[in-house]
Amino acid sequence: MDSIIHGNYFCLPYNFILSFISLLSWKGASMTTFLALLPILWMIVALAILKLPAWKVTSIAAISSFLIAVIPALGFSKDPIIILSGALEGVALAVWPICLVITAAIFTYNLVVKTGAMECIKSMLASVSEDKRILALLLAWGFGNFMEGMAGFGTAVAIPAAMMVALGFNPLRSIIACLVANSVPTTFGSIGIPTTTLAALTGIDPINLGTYISTQLFVLNAITPFFIVAIISGSLKAIKGVFVPTILTGLALAIPELFMNFVVGPELSVIGASIVIMVFIVVTAKIFDPKDPNYRVQSNKRAAITKGQALQAASPFILIFILLILASNLFAPLNSVLTSIKTSIPIYMGQGAKPYTFVWITTPGILIFIAAIIGGLIQKASPSTMLKTAGTTLNNLKLTYLTIITIVITAKIMTYSGMTSAIAATIVGAAGNMYPAVAPLIGALGGFLTGSGTNSNVLFGPLQAAAADQLNFGDKDLSLWLAAINSGAAGLGKMLAPQSIAIAIDAVIPALKEYNRKQGLSEEQGKKEENQINPSNIMKQVFPYFFIFLAIDGAISFLGHNFINHIDAALALIGK
Repeated sequence: MDSIIHGNYFCLPYNFILSFISLLSWKGASMTTFLALLPILWMIVALAILKLPAWKVTSIAAISSFLIAVIPALGFSKDPIIILSGALEGVALAVWPICLVITAAIFTYNLVVKTGAMECIKSMLASVSEDKRILALLLAWGFGNFMEGMAGFGTAVAIPAAMMVALGFNPLRSIIACLVANSVPTTFGSIGIPTTTLAALTGIDPINLGTYISTQLFVLNAITPFFIVAIISGSLKAIKGVFVPTILTGLALAIPELFMNFVVGPELSVIGASIVIMVFIVVTAKIFDPKDPNYRVQSNKRAAITKGQALQAASPFILIFILLILASNLFAPLNSVLTSIKTSIPIYMGQGAKPYTFVWITTPGILIFIAAIIGGLIQKASPSTMLKTAGTTLNNLKLTYLTIITIVITAKIMTYSGMTSAIAATIVGAAGNMYPAVAPLIGALGGFLTGSGTNSNVLFGPLQAAAADQLNFGDKDLSLWLAAINSGAAGLGKMLAPQSIAIAIDAVIPALKEYNRKQGLSEEQGKKEENQINPSNIMKQVFPYFFIFLAIDGAISFLGHNFINHIDAALALIGK
């Protein structure tokens, strides 16, 4: 990991720090702005340079933001009781629904692994084709998107990459392909929790926010499969022979994702689209059936899987999809009844405060838990097995909970104290009308630092909304546009995140060792392959794709904000 920190790729956080500091020389900046920046600067330095654990970093950030907000000499001089109430509201938001959804999603995945159903799912996926390009699209793109939509938190990179290596794919290319593939669905990962969290923090309608995000990501969604094929094959020439499946699988994310966000909301957008992707791949693989021997993977005979076995293995995921659909706006009468089961509690005590509402049934985490338990019973998991799996999940996530809670507290304190607005005013004053072009870089930085779309949105989402207010182009939807840009760009930064890379390596190395053992490779030959899979090498290989994606997103952000009214009109026309 040292090579990442001290190598060329340290420039991303380093240059960001320098940029912030340079803003202090701008005529509108002040020491107050610098103090407001301190929690963010601390997190950048501590995570990227000092390599401290995330939970420690965010805990210190939460404490420091509180002190800056309430100590009169530091400029903000807010009432400590009011700021504490804002922090408590942050705890409520972090626990319900963020931590709840994460726990439910990871529990579902762990239970499917425990029952052995994941092996059945792997076999089904690997039997679709013997062409490595088709399999790469199926595993890295289709199944990877599905895992991101379901669980997130690195599963969408770790599991597909390990499966690809087990099938004989180049391990380094497998990791890179999965990192690139995971960049665009991140914002709708874990049942849409990054997007719904940002909506809750900014007061934006989640359906509108999700629709804007999927509109902005449309181009990247459509072209990413081409990068996957080129990466896994080593050349763009590999597109020949699989062009139709590749373009169709890109559109199979772009179009259904936009439709699902527009009609239902962000929770199911990637899960629904991933199912469409995998269906398209299976169908097109049969129709076009590429025969190029240069891209053939070694065939492994597997026992036939019956429809009953397949349904049993996939039952938790099928049930999640069904329950979330039934509880959505598509079934308005049922949705109305279920969403009425809620409790509103006044928590924040400041000006303009609104009660915080706990929705008890229709929150995705509860529905996922219900689906997982029923699915577990279908897979013959005993109650003790499910309880043990739940306990293991809770234990493994305890530091993740602390990280999420403290970073949400930090974001709430910075927002309610005026720190976020102060930072936004300085940045906008320096960037001016060019700000939308650099807005994706801020979201990407959050993804890079935290390895999480949710945490990036919590950290910088309110900042983007505040920046929109400072720009004051006269368009009421500008804050919606920039908040959406932050959410989409967070996934781009996650492509380079040390956490993402570490998870990928941890998953691939065991799979590679097992594959080499089966192939009869010597220990020396195996070590040579393993040595190529290091953080520095991976980051070096991924960086060009990050730069391309960020440039495209920056262009979309800058050009698109001038046409917000037209986009709204087009979406309204679709709605009719």
